[in-house]
Amino acid sequence: MGEEMKFCQSCGMPLTENVLGTNADGSKNEEYCIYCYKDGRFLQDCTMEEMIEHCAQFVDEVNKGLPQPITKEEYIGQMKMYFPHLKRWRKELTIGETVPENPALAGVKDLIAKMADTLPITFISSVDEEGYPCTKAMLSPRVREGIKVFYFTTNTFSLRVAHYKANSKASIYFCDNKGFKAMMLRGTMEVLTDAASKEMIWRDGDTEYYPGGVTDPNYCVLKFTAIDGRFYSDYYPRSFVIE
Repeated sequence: MGEEMKFCQSCGMPLTENVLGTNADGSKNEEYCIYCYKDGRFLQDCTMEEMIEHCAQFVDEVNKGLPQPITKEEYIGQMKMYFPHLKRWRKELTIGETVPENPALAGVKDLIAKMADTLPITFISSVDEEGYPCTKAMLSPRVREGIKVFYFTTNTFSLRVAHYKANSKASIYFCDNKGFKAMMLRGTMEVLTDAASKEMIWRDGDTEYYPGGVTDPNYCVLKFTAIDGRFYSDYYPRSFVIE
């Protein structure tokens, strides 16, 4: 079995030995091509969109390896889907600081906060005992800490809680169908039953769901902690990391 093909983490071109970029000490760089990275630095000071426009001019070369040719516009659309996953453009979003200069992530922090605070429904996903993803609509988070930590209420004896106790991997999803925007966050989900956590997000009227009040054994808290995410707006998706 041959080696898995690697691609430049800046322009997406296939990385073969003869096109590898170079580090500051002259050694080969295994992540970037020589056209993007040489002597330990990027050769272009550009945004992701500018790189896409630059690469689009080589669509004829791309078509030589395709069974069915694509147009320049189709190629640009594909790159808009693919480039946010490349290392150079997958910028980190650090809580408490400003959004990085990468325009592909402009406004992402405010967008997550707005969707979490205003949308009435959040979809949460767990992994069942057979490894299948399971998704459920929930009331929006009661409390959040920035865009990293979100708290939900749920039933202690629910199937979802059983899933999270066995496998903490989770995702939450916000969808604004009117604005045609969506946000998915990946991370872990903890099941909290301590008094402080339960009191923190308890609200008047919750006895409708938990007759025993804040100490009701069937009332617990789900704490979601995000590690990264992906959002869709302006007709294409973008990825980001949360520290």
